[in-house]
Amino acid sequence: MSAGVRFKVAETSVVTDESLEAIINEWVRLGWTLDGIQFAMRESSKRPAMAFILFTRAEDGDAGGEQPPSAADSEA
Repeated sequence: MSAGVRFKVAETSVVTDESLEAIINEWVRLGWTLDGIQFAMRESSKRPAMAFILFTRAEDGDAGGEQPPSAADSEA
């Protein structure tokens, strides 16, 4: 792990442009930088089954901002 950098992975099984945009915008608003997106594919479909959205930010010792406001709703 790189010193001074924190990593965050957000996963979703709703892989649409709207859901990915919402997740990216929420985490970027909280100070994270988009690092990349990985897709998990199904053999029986051309559409991804899941997406893992990767973010980074500088380590500042503050544990705040770990969960965007709408994440509590989607995890229930």
